[in-house]
Amino acid sequence: MKKVLIIDDEEKLRTLLARIITLEGFEVIQVADCKTGLQKLSRQTVDVVLCDVKLPDGSGVELSKIIKEKYPATEIILLTAYGNIPDGVQAIKNGAFDYITKGDDNNRIIPLLYRAIEKAALNNRLLKLEKQLEGKHSFDKIIGKSKPILQAVELAKKVAKTDTTILLTGETGTGKEVFAQAIHHESNRSKENFVAINCSAFSKDLLESEMFGHKAGAFTGAAKDQKGLFEEAHNGTIFLDELGEMALDLQAKLLRVIESGEFIKVGETKPTKVNVRIIAATNRDLKQEIEHWHFREDLFYRISVFQIQLPALRERVADLEILAHHFTGIFALKMNKKITAIHADFITALQQHQWNGNIRELKNVIERAVILSNGNELSLDDLPVEIQVKSSAVIGRQLSAFSMQSVEKLHIQKVLNHTGGNKAETARLLEIGTATLYRKIEEYGL
Repeated sequence: MKKVLIIDDEEKLRTLLARIITLEGFEVIQVADCKTGLQKLSRQTVDVVLCDVKLPDGSGVELSKIIKEKYPATEIILLTAYGNIPDGVQAIKNGAFDYITKGDDNNRIIPLLYRAIEKAALNNRLLKLEKQLEGKHSFDKIIGKSKPILQAVELAKKVAKTDTTILLTGETGTGKEVFAQAIHHESNRSKENFVAINCSAFSKDLLESEMFGHKAGAFTGAAKDQKGLFEEAHNGTIFLDELGEMALDLQAKLLRVIESGEFIKVGETKPTKVNVRIIAATNRDLKQEIEHWHFREDLFYRISVFQIQLPALRERVADLEILAHHFTGIFALKMNKKITAIHADFITALQQHQWNGNIRELKNVIERAVILSNGNELSLDDLPVEIQVKSSAVIGRQLSAFSMQSVEKLHIQKVLNHTGGNKAETARLLEIGTATLYRKIEEYGL
């Protein structure tokens, strides 16, 4: 039930309003002064406050500012016996939903109350969404308890509050963008834009236009002025992923932005000033790239003021179990499956795999396993054959022996994985009947 708080020292009017609002199906709380009103708000959630402007211990106009600061989802409607424009203007500035005169606007109160209730509900939804988004990009969402990942997180936390340029290094799939978002979230720029661009996804000319923008007519197809991503990130953070792929002449323009905070748009003659925090990432050895004249040495020393090396997944074996459970929970919920456990052999197989694709590869493997799983527990058989075969759990169960049954079971599993579990297509590729395939699946427990 929606709650309405009435703050008014005129008891008769307060009681009358309470009776009318209660008949509309709302729960009503009544108080006579600012202090008691704030006490009520601190103890329970209120959707709308109906508040008199003149109260024994303060002004309703000033009270509305306090309420909106402490309880941003709550809407306030101010009531006054003698309306005046300055009070009304200040009330709206302080966050009040509306400002009405007692007596003259009585017929407006209920319709206005319903609109305020709708606005309060929207405010609550937005606040919940903001909290979810904040949590999504915080350091708390970086899963792992191994020493290498904890060291990387500790370094990132220390540099987050500064404006220092950061270079994130590590293999593909180690979570560089996740780190960049967490650093932005913890920085003093967190309320501003976080803009990400993959430098390997564009040609040189297109990347320049994406980064710095262009003027209308700068090139064929440039029908109007376009802001670049550096402008979009003004006062915020820009994340340059795969920096090692950037062309040398474009590297020179990036160097100028770092040194002077300005750039020239494609087709423009005057510079544009920006204030951005740059986080770059690469899976290349930039010092080696410098030796081969593929990367500017001066840019390297400006971009790598603070360098953080993200560990490969094979260096985080202790984290594999917690990561597996984390991704299983996500995909089971997404696919509406009740998977509550992971077999020990499954975890053992994960721990013995090389994970050249790192977190990204693990995520894909778990998603596939969840799709293939028929029960409430992920088993070794839900993993791709190449991971199963290398596992000591498989060898221990003599599934890698030279018996025909072992070979046949692994081959059928491999083809099932290849077809995504499509039985008819699997039977066709194996060149056996569908009935035979079903018998084999049952026999081998696939």
